[in-house]
Amino acid sequence: MGISFELVWFDSLGAKSSCTLVRTPDVSVLIDPGAAVMQPSFPATLPKKLYWVAQAKSTIRRASRGVDVIIISHYHYDHYFPGDVGFYSGKLLFAKNPNEFINDSQRARAFDFYSKVCEHFGKVGLGSLLKKRRKKRYGNPMGDYNERRRELLEKGMNWFKRRAENWNKNPEIPELKFDGIEVKYPEGKSFRFGGTRLKFTKPLFHGVEFSRVGWVFATIIEHEGEKLMHSSDVNGPIIEDYAELIIKENPDVLVLDGPMTYMLGYLLNRTNLRRAIDNAVRIVEETDARLIIYDHHLPREVRFKENTKEVWEAAKKSDKKLLTAAEFLGETPKVLVSRGRG
Repeated sequence: MGISFELVWFDSLGAKSSCTLVRTPDVSVLIDPGAAVMQPSFPATLPKKLYWVAQAKSTIRRASRGVDVIIISHYHYDHYFPGDVGFYSGKLLFAKNPNEFINDSQRARAFDFYSKVCEHFGKVGLGSLLKKRRKKRYGNPMGDYNERRRELLEKGMNWFKRRAENWNKNPEIPELKFDGIEVKYPEGKSFRFGGTRLKFTKPLFHGVEFSRVGWVFATIIEHEGEKLMHSSDVNGPIIEDYAELIIKENPDVLVLDGPMTYMLGYLLNRTNLRRAIDNAVRIVEETDARLIIYDHHLPREVRFKENTKEVWEAAKKSDKKLLTAAEFLGETPKVLVSRGRG
């Protein structure tokens, strides 16, 4: 037995999520166990949406039984359970570092979450554990990419510098260890569990360069030459460097979130949709992935396949298996069923 996986819940099943269960002979890992109700524009009644999110949460809870590791790639509610810290009992938690590469809203959510963790597992207040932060210098988070898009650098770096000033002012939330839970911040690190390696990317923008939405990290799980990669929320990816990262990793199984086509004309413009499509086509054509789950964000509107048709066409031409989670499970995406297109 090598790597096995279960697509626990995804957007195509009717509630926002990208929860994935991965098992190897050494460790079991639950990635991004959270769920949120679909947006008002989603073509289904509110009772159906509420039913699906309740079903998602109960399915995720069942999947969590007996797992060793839980991963939280960022603090959006469709990626973790913020209120029920008992859910994490007995787990090693690899979670987004709340002290840097984070926006204010997610910092506040993380502070609230770890306050609950401290009270529940340690019977102490988080305030008593906060550390005075040592000031740190932050360089250009786009790396060499600024040579190709200098105008983004000029506009974004001022915002980024203000973020970094906040990180240096805030007290540090430490990694935590109590009876019943351990919390580690894994960005840019790897961890061994017998013959299995869990590797985590550096912080990645949640979408476009200098996205105000924040940062995430991607997860790579390797065992005996086999590799699964979970992209979290890179939105396509929109950024070319992130496509290069995925191509370089060359996973056997890729869980790839798509662009937010339901936000086209609002949070997503045509230029960045074009970039996301081109990057996804490259990933399809230039990796050896035997399976690509192309889902989270994408199947929230009925024309998602038309809006990304080049990606699906590239998969067909390359004889690659590119599917939504619902399709992988033998179902029709709920957004198509709701509009009678299933």
